Amino acid sequence: MISARSWLAAALLLLASQTGAGDLARVAIIIDDLGNQLQAGRRAIDLPGDVAFAFLPGTPLAASLARKAYRDGKEVLLHLPLQADAGEVVTDPVGITLNMSRVEVGQVFEQALRSVPHVIGVNSHRGSLLTQHPGHMQWLMDEIKARDHLFFIDSYTTHKSVALRIAAENSVSAARRDVFLDPDRSPETVAREFERMKRLALERGSVIAIGHPYEATLNLLERELPMLAEHGIELVRVSELVRTTTSAARTQRETVEPRRLAGL
Repeated sequence: MISARSWLAAALLLLASQTGAGDLARVAIIIDDLGNQLQAGRRAIDLPGDVAFAFLPGTPLAASLARKAYRDGKEVLLHLPLQADAGEVVTDPVGITLNMSRVEVGQVFEQALRSVPHVIGVNSHRGSLLTQHPGHMQWLMDEIKARDHLFFIDSYTTHKSVALRIAAENSVSAARRDVFLDPDRSPETVAREFERMKRLALERGSVIAIGHPYEATLNLLERELPMLAEHGIELVRVSELVRTTTSAARTQRETVEPRRLAGL
């Protein structure tokens, strides 16, 4: 009898062969929630390849670990806390909430940026409530656009998020998370989601995955990342994937909009 794992491996190889030689699918991986744990943070940053790292502002180790990531040639993101739905326990030292004014949002964003050096992009932490609100998301995109080197990644904690729409309306480079590698910390879940990430990458051409510095996640990534190319997948910088994704989406809008206006 063929095991489920053997069957999945065969299916991935078939998808990879259909992708075509020299035409690798692309995956970008972000490790979130860094800044509180030294050992796990260092181990995450030592992962092989172009993994990106997102640091919580105001955490005691964010600055030193971000500097290590930068020295090691890794991309650094600001993991910006945004207000979550009621019921979630929130202990973030810095974050944006719905009761803040436009001025306060700008002040908090600047404070958050100053606490994490070498930031090239922003991704949302929590945000299941705030990302549904166009007004506050507009204010956030104003802040990101004012610093033209930054991009935004919606961690997509709710399907009601308007973040990508507001980013597009403001010409902010942006993309959305496709896979959470570790919705729980069990090795079985992490292995399952990693295989799903590979399958989606081969089907779609590119995927953004987010994980955390959990033992099971780091164990799997240390083992599996060097073998991605064998499955027809390239691990790329998240900045590369965000900007090519944004460019493709913009081209599509520019193509569709004239037809819509013409009633075609």
